[in-house]
Amino acid sequence: MTVRNRGALAAVAAGVAALTVAALVACGSQPAANVGADEATALADTPPPVATGPSVPVTAGELPAEAEVVGPVRLVIPEIDVTATVDAVGINERTDEFEVPPSVDRIGWYRHGPGLEAAAGSVVIAGHVDSAEQGRGAFFRLRELDQGDTVTATGSDGAARRYRVVAREEYAKTRIPLDRYFARDGKPRLTLITCGGPFDAEARTYRDNIVVTAVPA
Repeated sequence: MTVRNRGALAAVAAGVAALTVAALVACGSQPAANVGADEATALADTPPPVATGPSVPVTAGELPAEAEVVGPVRLVIPEIDVTATVDAVGINERTDEFEVPPSVDRIGWYRHGPGLEAAAGSVVIAGHVDSAEQGRGAFFRLRELDQGDTVTATGSDGAARRYRVVAREEYAKTRIPLDRYFARDGKPRLTLITCGGPFDAEARTYRDNIVVTAVPA
């Protein structure tokens, strides 16, 4: 599979439009230092180099035709008071952007990647940090997660699967290694993405992405 627009996917959870002053202060503050970066990298079979071109080749892989993909439908993160509905999303054909649900209290699972039943690869879920019109998003406090925190993803099969956070990293959107986080290979893991860092009022977006990696508990 090839991601057609690096800039779009690097901004999978961009904050939208203008912010209130309070939201700007809260969301623009830096998270604690990255934790678990080496452990997150080791989950991939071969850590890829940072791409600099206009597009990112994501590790190829196709599910067997008969395979039943179990997508997440609900996500619970007690440490940051998240209980959110998960929608299956893809790429917006008009904008080439990761189509995060417009309601900031909902989050999106990248349906072209692995499902919860997969024995390998990264299950990607992205969400808005906030919105000028709607306020705080489901992933507003994602930057607060730390190693050992728990995430529970309930699948379309009704089964709840628990994950343990092993890493929290922050990248400039132009530097995030998307082929690692959208890969079908490597150990099974859950990847949560939102915006972080300072807000660029002119570009109307945050500078960075916060990426949280969790493994089956």
